[in-house]
Amino acid sequence: MTWFNSTTTKKITVKKHLWVKCKHCNSHIYYKEWTKNMNVCPKCNYHGSLTAHERIEQIIDKDTFKELFSNIVPLDSLKFVDLKGSYKDNIHATSKKTGISESVITGHGNINSIHIVLAVMDFRFMGGSLGSGTGEKILRAANYAYDHNLPYIIFSASGGARMQEGTLSLMQMAKTCAGISRLNKKKIPYISVLTNPTSGGVSASFAMMGDINVAEPGALIAFAGRRVIEQTIGEKLPDGFQTSEYLRDHGFIDAIVNRKELKKYISNVLGFFNY
Repeated sequence: MTWFNSTTTKKITVKKHLWVKCKHCNSHIYYKEWTKNMNVCPKCNYHGSLTAHERIEQIIDKDTFKELFSNIVPLDSLKFVDLKGSYKDNIHATSKKTGISESVITGHGNINSIHIVLAVMDFRFMGGSLGSGTGEKILRAANYAYDHNLPYIIFSASGGARMQEGTLSLMQMAKTCAGISRLNKKKIPYISVLTNPTSGGVSASFAMMGDINVAEPGALIAFAGRRVIEQTIGEKLPDGFQTSEYLRDHGFIDAIVNRKELKKYISNVLGFFNY
């Protein structure tokens, strides 16, 4: 970023990523302080977004994560095209920009020395939408957890089902739930972590199926949008509606956990399950 000093006309250059502006309180935070604090505002505790790889680095013990099913990619069965171009080209451009091939990364690793299976959604990939590839990876990770008797943890971050895949995307809701429900037969714990945002078909399926459902502070958790609901029922919704705090207070989730405490919280919960 470059501008000119109004009094001396001297050009001033500010290095990129020197500051981060908090989306909640508008405070300017040094980039290094922001990342050191796990993308959480030190002024107001606003939890900023994380990439899937950043999340894995924070939650998994160093050098223990092994990715699974990285060969699974989105399916363009409808040959979908809109005013912005083809779905196929959109996938290619998004993959190139983000460095990932689907909206979720799956694998296994250790959390405080406890071996677990993990799925982490990445909102950068088409809004973390639930497509056929996303559902397949989540299902296969659930099957891996079942076969190896390992706890399963999913971090959700999604705008909902992927419209470019039509009914195939909606099928993933039942498909992922079916895979996760098998874990109950072996009493294998499934922990769901809801991050900002978790909405649409994801919130209506596997994201709310956890033996323990936890969320980060201030996360938007919803099915339909606030305005759509208000227009449908003809009433104004309460303040804070669809936030993780509102859902906790009304019994929809079990706990709200700050990002810095999540790793310890999850390992403690798994200890309760004798892992």
